[in-house]
Amino acid sequence: MKVFLTGATGFVGHHVAQAYAAAGAELRLLTRGTSRLDGLAGLSFDAVVGDLRQPAGLRSALEGCDALVHVAADYRLWVLNPQEMYAANVDGTRELLRMAREAGVPRVVYTSSVATMGFLTDGTIVDEETPVSLAEMVGHYKRSKFLAEQEAIAAARAGQYVMILNPTTPIGPNDAKPTPTGRIVVDFLNRKFPAYVDTGLNLVDVREVARMHVAALEQGRPGERYILGGENLTLKQILDKMSAITGLPSPTMQVPHAVAMAFAFLDEWVTGRMLGKEPRATVEAVRMGKKKMFASSRKAERELGFQVQPVYAALRGAIDWFVANGHAPKYEGPPA
Repeated sequence: MKVFLTGATGFVGHHVAQAYAAAGAELRLLTRGTSRLDGLAGLSFDAVVGDLRQPAGLRSALEGCDALVHVAADYRLWVLNPQEMYAANVDGTRELLRMAREAGVPRVVYTSSVATMGFLTDGTIVDEETPVSLAEMVGHYKRSKFLAEQEAIAAARAGQYVMILNPTTPIGPNDAKPTPTGRIVVDFLNRKFPAYVDTGLNLVDVREVARMHVAALEQGRPGERYILGGENLTLKQILDKMSAITGLPSPTMQVPHAVAMAFAFLDEWVTGRMLGKEPRATVEAVRMGKKKMFASSRKAERELGFQVQPVYAALRGAIDWFVANGHAPKYEGPPA
């Protein structure tokens, strides 16, 4: 089986590449000219240098492939030029799907996000059938992923064999960038997490997410969305778990969303607009945090053989990797 995989140099994507390699797939991987290939060490693959914002250059990469697995996305919660994000996430997805049809690629797996689901402020656990609309999407990242997912759904309705996976919040080793979620871990390890807000996430082991990308090609139903999640946890519970692993203190002060919003607005203005650097706190992240992103993975369990796992091992793996790779100092561990 020959697979054209986008996003292979990213956090989720390189775990997906490893899962397909372990399954015996022949890999053709999309990379950018500036991509680091550390996470792909030891894998055999053909590299295709390109950019989702210029999808026409990827047409030849799809020729002769048995599957397109589209993991790549512009995942940022703050961006100076939002059109770059829409060009990559929405236009790039639409064009890849079209070119895959024209090239006769039999199957497609599109990696969406749980961010496209209809979350509520009261922590209600949602699933694939929970009503949602574009108007409920907070910020450019969520809106762009929602619109890209609609492109995948439309393609499936028109007859293209497209499965849609919706990971919740992947966690685990090798988050080199790191992702916004990884930065929560790094900030905690560097004792830059003095307080927390009342919010919640569903954390999932990135390796189980990767395994499902292989399973989806054989067991997924075209046009269907599958949430891939793990434990539903408040932010405070996540911080407490990291404290239990490392022995570092968990913050005890909860701040109102209004205070967090004021800090994020100031950080975006000073760090982002005046200094041209990515801010640590963003208005979009605070607005997203008003809703607890709790989700159910029962559909994926039934149809794909997905396994909901305790997040401890993945969280420990992330912490140890960040420490080993210089993102944070060593920790002593919990007292005996």
